Amino acid sequence: MDNREEVREFLTSRRAKITPGQAGLPAGPRRRVPGLRRSEVAALADMSVEYYAKLERGSLAGVSPTVLEALARALRLDDAERAHLLNLAQAADGSDALTRPRRRRTKDQWRPHRSLQWTLDAITAGPAFVRNGRMDILAANQFALAFYSDLYAVPGNQANLARFNFLDPASRRFYPDWDLFADVAVAILRTEAGRNPYDKDLHDLVGELSTRSDDFRTRWSAHDVRLHGSGTKRFHHHVVGDLTLAFEGLEMAAEPGLTLTVYAAEPGSVSEEGLRLLSSWAATPQAPAPLPHSSEGGTRPGGANP
Repeated sequence: MDNREEVREFLTSRRAKITPGQAGLPAGPRRRVPGLRRSEVAALADMSVEYYAKLERGSLAGVSPTVLEALARALRLDDAERAHLLNLAQAADGSDALTRPRRRRTKDQWRPHRSLQWTLDAITAGPAFVRNGRMDILAANQFALAFYSDLYAVPGNQANLARFNFLDPASRRFYPDWDLFADVAVAILRTEAGRNPYDKDLHDLVGELSTRSDDFRTRWSAHDVRLHGSGTKRFHHHVVGDLTLAFEGLEMAAEPGLTLTVYAAEPGSVSEEGLRLLSSWAATPQAPAPLPHSSEGGTRPGGANP
């Protein structure tokens, strides 16, 4: 992905989101642009208009942390957006070469260490899986395979949560809050694009989804990013019905760029009972078998369609 274009579009989109009132500025007559003018951002960041214009054209190489911080304050960036701006600046001057995650190989090349699979299998109260920044599911416990049985039912999803979200009609039933999940998926991919802009597999995935989904293309153009570590989500599983689950996403120190996600239900809740039923269903022969070491376009685990 072209870093200069990414920088330009990110800064432009952030500037467009801020109203003069939010920045403590008078609206004034005959405003021709949404949000702030370049001159207003420059004044808020205490830099010349010419210099800010240069930054917004994509020239972040060599920019000091002080300037980046001033820019982040002027544009009212949140923590995720600040981190994204820093990643873009590092990629612009090549200083991310040692700090960015190692390029994550494709699923047919990557194998979870046996202790990682043991750890996942030891989590028996809820779904647990490992994903990369492209939202490929790389390893999972039996619970997660049963939980995401809709995803694995279609080989074309390639065990990728973003493909499932935007290209599989089943996702609109599985995710009652489909728009929210769509926003999160795109924000995760956009964050990964800033962190690892040279990932060809990510570039190919974004191209595929942009071509095949208007919903994805519209969201991608918004340049929204987010930190996605914990929260609560609603699901509708075709076997056990509605589930409201809390989740925790843990960055894996031993595998930079990978996230371990675990879902759990509130003790004593209807959703906890639903997970117990799902666990029983997962143990039956019709539930998906453990995730095979297949190619990127591999077949559905277990072969059977529940």
